[in-house]
Amino acid sequence: MIKVCKFGGTSMADGINFRRVAGILASDPERRYAVVSAPGKRYGGDNKVTDLLYETHAEVERTGRCGEAYKKVRERFRSITRELGISYDIDSLLDETAAEIERERSADFTASRGEYLCGKLFSAFLGVPFIDAREVIKFTPEGKLDGRTFTLASRVLKEERAVFPGFYGEGADGKVKTFSRGGSDISGAVLARAVGADLYENWTDVSGFLAADPRVVASPARIGVLSYRELRELSYMGANVLHSESIFPVREADIPVRIKNTFRPEDEGTLIVPVSRYRYGGRAVTGIAGKKNFTVILLEKAMMNAEMGFTYRVLEVLYRHKISFEHIPSGIDTMSLVIDSEELGGVLDEVCGEIRAAVQPDSMRVFNDIALIAVVGHGMSRTIGISARLFDAIARAGVNVRMIDQGSSEIDIIVGVENAQYERTIRAVYEEFFGNPES
Repeated sequence: MIKVCKFGGTSMADGINFRRVAGILASDPERRYAVVSAPGKRYGGDNKVTDLLYETHAEVERTGRCGEAYKKVRERFRSITRELGISYDIDSLLDETAAEIERERSADFTASRGEYLCGKLFSAFLGVPFIDAREVIKFTPEGKLDGRTFTLASRVLKEERAVFPGFYGEGADGKVKTFSRGGSDISGAVLARAVGADLYENWTDVSGFLAADPRVVASPARIGVLSYRELRELSYMGANVLHSESIFPVREADIPVRIKNTFRPEDEGTLIVPVSRYRYGGRAVTGIAGKKNFTVILLEKAMMNAEMGFTYRVLEVLYRHKISFEHIPSGIDTMSLVIDSEELGGVLDEVCGEIRAAVQPDSMRVFNDIALIAVVGHGMSRTIGISARLFDAIARAGVNVRMIDQGSSEIDIIVGVENAQYERTIRAVYEEFFGNPES
């Protein structure tokens, strides 16, 4: 059995945590490959190494030289080396890295050095090979993951054990390219698929997924098992334990994922499985998640359904402005465009004007400061009265629902409420479906 283990920034924050992670790997011989993030915060007010490296890039852009931010990066890795008590020439590696940063002058290259340095140091500490991500993770000219990656990454199997840096690979131009922030999760999933892992363990600072945001709901229940589809819905709507895109490589290979807590390794965590392996556990709702700050553009037009190309012309306006939509709930004569308010970037009036010109709606209304809340679970489709309970709970909380969207898959129901009612709504829904043990 092969397990690929990804360790987040908090797990790699200092020498003590390096030792803790080494102990986790040593405790199970099936944990053969470790994917590491750049060191994260050690305490409140501390800096993440990746943030310092972005500052370093800004310094190099201004002055041509690594400055104060890189001095902090340097001291961080020196400190970890001292704490580990190993004989390793970290200064030479840091000097070489600084020279490369100044030569490359690339934000992607500079930001990737946190994972690179962490991987090099951790591999030296463990005494196992280091495999540079740019040798195996390749991107197409369009910035997509190149299919060659899975063939190249399979060479990792030649090593009994290895350390692999997350977050970056190599672009079609031969230069370092990073994933989006949190992309080490994707790196781990790619490697797990490439080596044919039986399990992908994602180690972080929480003991799995929770049924609701603990900043909103006090001590929410832990989710023991969920499917890839449930994970995708919850992650997309703000449950940020795992990067929402990281499931795709492992999903295609039917590899399960387990979320584990580096600081409480004895905790069971959360197991994420393919839908084909999912078994209904008796609870209708698996989890609740949400996000604030959406704008809803509501269009009304008689006989909209009979007007050829109506939706196409509306979406063409968004395409021209490079604006993504989140949802398009619709009725026979109505359509709502739900858009992250940041996407509109000050062009709302212009977009609305172009939509009016394109489809000439009978009316158009705009609602700002809308929060979306998703209630997710495979059990919802087999449980009578879920919608009634959901909207009754929201009504009892004194909240007015501004929007409803339910897909044909019946795995989730999304409601829109005013930003100011977000927390109240989450608590009311959680109490309805998780406050009663028989729910």
